[in-house]
Amino acid sequence: MVESEAQGRLPGIRPVSVVDIGSNSIRLVVYEGLSRAPAMLFNEKVMCGLGKGIDATGRMEEESVQRALKALKRFRALSDQARATQMFVLATAAAREASNGPSFIEKAEAILGRKVQMLSGEEEAYFSAMGVVSSYYDADGVVGDLGGGSLELVDVNGKEIGQGITLPLGGIRLFEHSNGSLTKARAWVRRFMKEVDVLKKGAGRTFYAVGGTWRAIAKLHMEMRNYPLHMMQGYEISYDEAMAILAEVIEPKTIKPSAYATISKSRRSLLPFGAVTMQEAISIMKPARISFSALGVREGYLFSLLSEAERSQDPLLTAADEIAILRARSPEHARELADWTGRMVPFFGVEETEEESRYRQAACLLADISWRAHPDYRGLQALNVIAHSAFSGITHPGRAYIALANYYRLEGLSDDGATEPLAGITTPRLLELAKLLGGLLRVAYLFSASMPGVARHLTLHQSSEPEIDLEFVVPAAYEDFGGERLDGRLQQLAKLTGKKLAFRFES
Repeated sequence: MVESEAQGRLPGIRPVSVVDIGSNSIRLVVYEGLSRAPAMLFNEKVMCGLGKGIDATGRMEEESVQRALKALKRFRALSDQARATQMFVLATAAAREASNGPSFIEKAEAILGRKVQMLSGEEEAYFSAMGVVSSYYDADGVVGDLGGGSLELVDVNGKEIGQGITLPLGGIRLFEHSNGSLTKARAWVRRFMKEVDVLKKGAGRTFYAVGGTWRAIAKLHMEMRNYPLHMMQGYEISYDEAMAILAEVIEPKTIKPSAYATISKSRRSLLPFGAVTMQEAISIMKPARISFSALGVREGYLFSLLSEAERSQDPLLTAADEIAILRARSPEHARELADWTGRMVPFFGVEETEEESRYRQAACLLADISWRAHPDYRGLQALNVIAHSAFSGITHPGRAYIALANYYRLEGLSDDGATEPLAGITTPRLLELAKLLGGLLRVAYLFSASMPGVARHLTLHQSSEPEIDLEFVVPAAYEDFGGERLDGRLQQLAKLTGKKLAFRFES
């Protein structure tokens, strides 16, 4: 078999696939490799509804089973075609609880040629929490993973994961048990929720919402507020905002029918039941915020297979460095600027938080990924690629900061129509830092010809000259790098910061 000559793939890793047999959907995801920030090569789901009928009969419906087995045949072929070197198969509530679950699993294993790992409710909660730990920087709160057959809840604090619990409150099960009555569904949810201690310890923290039904509710919220960044990972709303959208999903009054266009018809009927479940959970917990996670059991399972050293890597900086390797003229130069800018920003009165430092480093690693574009479109391409890349370990305001910093570095330090949407979702502080970083990078890239080994010698000092605040000191060996255009960039930075800046060339 002839391998691809494509250079847009990371060296040293081979694709792996995960088949996730859930109560509502079955999904195949092929990842670029088993790594800290795995990129998706292929992703497909089939809404099989294996959880249908279990509440009443204790069995998976035959039609759902046959549809699932047919999907699994295709998934094995797709996994092989994608050159996956390993396949991991996970099964959750429906196959776990149905009386015909063992027979279904036996047939699934024969089709896939792999052992199916049947997750207990506690294991499902654990891997869902691992997915959140892997995709958030220093997660702190309660993870809730709503599937078709069950709801898992577990406390997370940094890398510490508490004892998970599982409740029979999945969307399909809740719909069937209540015969479609939201009143009965709420009573059923309350019966199980009232004794859940993990929620009572979450006041003022974050509720991490995992699962397709809850993500669909977040999509509706995005549509209602005309949110400019349709990225689910890390989408965050306040407790009050959550209660408002949940009430609207349960009894729609202002949601336009067009807002449902991005949500599959098979999931729409479950949205009010998912809303009731979240409403009851967060009413007990009283979190400060709800954050929606696109990563869950599948990613958590892969994360658990990594070494401790790999798990300790920063997911954002790892992904940014990998993109630099794939797209930048010089990844070494990008890393050099991540260090250099860290030494420069304190001279402008900036004391970065740990989070701001991470974002600045990521912005530097990504600062040259659009160099192949036409010069008139490099800034816009950088803005779009960064804003829409599948990063984790970052908030939406942080994502906007990184994208804007690179737009400013390429297009100048003024706002325009391209920056307005993202500027509206970041914070005033991060917007200010984005322009400062953009200004510094405009100087550094022009000074260094976008190649490593030079910028690190450009140092900043308080000036002894009364009419100058700060001097960029240039060693004599780099005197020829000076010029009018570089002076112009420096004066742009001076105007932005209110500092009088100059170059001083050592003799």
